[in-house]
Amino acid sequence: MLAIRLQRNGRSGYAVYRIVVQEASRHPLSGRVVAELGSYNPHTKTAKLNKELVEKFLSNGAQPSTRVAYLLDKEGIKLPSWVKLAPKKSGAIRKADKLRKNQPAEEAPVEEPVAGETPAAEEVAPAAEPATEEPVEKETQAAEEAAPTEEPAA
Repeated sequence: MLAIRLQRNGRSGYAVYRIVVQEASRHPLSGRVVAELGSYNPHTKTAKLNKELVEKFLSNGAQPSTRVAYLLDKEGIKLPSWVKLAPKKSGAIRKADKLRKNQPAEEAPVEEPVAGETPAAEEVAPAAEPATEEPVEKETQAAEEAAPTEEPAA
């Protein structure tokens, strides 16, 4: 059975394909080609085909690969009724509920004022209460609690 398939050419990182007819049991790179039908450049998406030869081999039963069938259809070559194009993939996203855009919005964390700094609202407003010694006592107690206490080793 004959197959119409792509045969890779070109340098590394820049593939260019030849559209060839060869025996289906042969490897595409074996070099044993029955006929060369054209070329395809995937970078520019251009295909150059000999339409008469393509139609001749299709009418004689050559089976195009899936990719070649798409290229032939795109170029306007009538495919026989027995050539079935594979359905296009839907591209449905699995587990879409786990996507970041579908997650509930996170609330911004409330920043607490750092010790020793006063918020901007308090700096603008004058202090209404007279200063007493109670805040000083609270600060010294907090400093004592924060200081590490060393326990004697037994």
